[in-house]
Amino acid sequence: MEKTVSESRTEQVQILTQGTLNGDKRLFGGKLMEWIDVVAAVVARRHSGYNVTTAVVDTLQFRRAAYSNDTIVLNGYITYVGRTSMEVCVKTYVENLSGEKSLINTAYIVMVALDENENPTVVPALKLETYEEKLEWEAAIKRNNLRKTRRRENY
Repeated sequence: MEKTVSESRTEQVQILTQGTLNGDKRLFGGKLMEWIDVVAAVVARRHSGYNVTTAVVDTLQFRRAAYSNDTIVLNGYITYVGRTSMEVCVKTYVENLSGEKSLINTAYIVMVALDENENPTVVPALKLETYEEKLEWEAAIKRNNLRKTRRRENY
């Protein structure tokens, strides 16, 4: 069985309040990481139909700050599927009141699907429908190969 990228795409929206800000009155990086992990998990659960666990936070790039009362939009989607794992890209934007969005963060997270005994389980293949999805897939293969190389070097 195959699933498309659009079938699991997920969006989360937050308005920054005091509880999400650090001492410099900017979005606390740890809070953003929490939101990213939740979005990635929802994407992976929707794709796989299973509970999931975070295996790797591969890339997390902070491009600019967000401030009190900013609207934060997180968009997550599948970029690559292995046998039991899925790479999810989560892009985070600040959205101004006119609806214009500015990218503030890009993250790649690897999630693993778990069966009822919490063992890794096979996930559906990914059906790529657009040129952009194919480019993401090719880049994800390179990241996946790099992760494998790093694992071999560290063990």
